[in-house]
Amino acid sequence: MFNFYDYISDNAPVFKSLKCDDNLFTMFNCGVENKYQDIWSHHNYIVYVAKGRKVWHTSSGIYDLTEGSLVFVRKGACIIEQFFDAKFCLLLFFVSDDFICNVLKDKLNATTRKKDAVAKLEPVLNLHSDRYLEAFFANMMVYFDGKPNPEPLLLQLKFRELILILTSNPLNNQILLYADLVVSNPKGLNLQTAMEENFCFNLKLKDFAKLCLMSLSAFKREFEKIYGVTPGKWLLTKRLEHARNLIQNANKSVKEAAFESGFENPSHFSRAFLGQFGYPPSSIKDKNC
Repeated sequence: MFNFYDYISDNAPVFKSLKCDDNLFTMFNCGVENKYQDIWSHHNYIVYVAKGRKVWHTSSGIYDLTEGSLVFVRKGACIIEQFFDAKFCLLLFFVSDDFICNVLKDKLNATTRKKDAVAKLEPVLNLHSDRYLEAFFANMMVYFDGKPNPEPLLLQLKFRELILILTSNPLNNQILLYADLVVSNPKGLNLQTAMEENFCFNLKLKDFAKLCLMSLSAFKREFEKIYGVTPGKWLLTKRLEHARNLIQNANKSVKEAAFESGFENPSHFSRAFLGQFGYPPSSIKDKNC
């Protein structure tokens, strides 16, 4: 698993990208080797599919993105399914929570707060495109053809323009609800959200801390205050229970269940499973057969 934002930012010669502060815009058309690639990002990102197809697998659903698809992916982890038989091109716009909230602060003040609706937001939010957004994306492609790169202030304005165009469409109100969640809730709730949505991915404790905008030591203290156990113990238990459910009820192989529950090594997974439940994961498959 790798950090998607850092992967693109650190490989500027490979990817055409433009960066302003933490905001990053790139034309992503270079696939990685694996059919199923697990990734994560500490920043949200907007995906517009200019060509081809990709599938985002999250903890709560599957999102099949084809040409013209537009989504807002909340910070966190997922698995991207790739198709090597056709070319693809994605426009990716990475934007931080702080930037989104700053751009939308006036709209948030005028918006009726709907905490119950906010709490149900999915990791990937389907967005609606229109002629204004189509024109915006076409305009942004031009910046990759010019030299020198546009001024940082201009790039910042373009990112602001994107957020404002998106939220001017009532059908994209979920972005406003997400910004309201970030502004109005304490870090403790954000920590719980990050853990419940991402425990089944192979994130390290330092990655969870980064997602929650905390130092590692502060993250561990806050976690134990909320859950009453260490994050390592909680993660192992949740991942093993998730894997058992995948084998029993989703007809996953032991190897698939291990990967989709955050284990890098199937042998380590099998040992941990045996220690937790008293029987090997393969015995479930044998019973099902």
